[in-house]
Amino acid sequence: MQFTVDSGGAGRRLDHWLHDRLPQYSRARIQEWIKAGRAQVNGANGRASYTLRAGDAVDLEPAELAPLKARPEAIPLRVLYEDDAVIAIDKPAGMVVHAGAGVHSGTLVNALLHRFDSLSQLGGDLRPGIVHRLDCHTSGVLLVAKNDAAHQELARQFSSREVEKIYLALVQGIVKNDTGRIERPIARDPVRRTRMTARLGHGRAAWSEYRVLRRYAKSTLLEVRIGTGRTHQIRVHLSSIGHPVVGDTLYGAQAQPALGGRFFLHAHRVRFHSPATGKEVVVESPLPAELTDFAG
Repeated sequence: MQFTVDSGGAGRRLDHWLHDRLPQYSRARIQEWIKAGRAQVNGANGRASYTLRAGDAVDLEPAELAPLKARPEAIPLRVLYEDDAVIAIDKPAGMVVHAGAGVHSGTLVNALLHRFDSLSQLGGDLRPGIVHRLDCHTSGVLLVAKNDAAHQELARQFSSREVEKIYLALVQGIVKNDTGRIERPIARDPVRRTRMTARLGHGRAAWSEYRVLRRYAKSTLLEVRIGTGRTHQIRVHLSSIGHPVVGDTLYGAQAQPALGGRFFLHAHRVRFHSPATGKEVVVESPLPAELTDFAG
């Protein structure tokens, strides 16, 4: 496959740019091909993080896709909604969405493969059906596509910001304003690579809006709406204004043993249009018991 980078692709990473042009392959698959020397930029082997320039010539030689690596596992799942195109799962905290970084079993994908006969394959061999993700220690509503057409339509709705995503977050400290908007770009922390940061002044555009639901003696319960879905977005944004999510030690919060290793962030409600019917669907997940007990 041969491509020429136009002005719109200038400044983007090679792996991200290729994934946009080849959405039928997962980003992980494209990164594997780049690492194996199957992607060249101007005749030389490219790196996934290479910053493209207008006019760059990109050649990609896809390899044969390996068989699906994820295996079915009999793991309980709570289904909040299902139709012919989409499944809404109530993901518990502590469950990883798909394999990666040394995790090969016990994931949501393993459970999905055991429970459902058909899932979209656009996410690649490790992420069948997965349209978006939640952090391991975040609970709540997560949408899964049953087929490729549904996956493409849901991805379009997420990309065009037609999907409403509402979270509940308990944060450290007393938030003064009843409402607020945080609009800061998010980038990988150059020092601690497991973190993201909103303090560099550059990165991927991101915005989050919050509304105070209740103030406690030393914490505040917020309803948070996000218009973008960057990695760790809510955690990063709330930490950047001095109110990290309770229990989120990665972003500066105090440890909370009573939370059992998780932090207080829950994907409470998702509003979208079903690819099967075109009708608006609202799916809600109540706060799990460990969060209700802690807040109470």
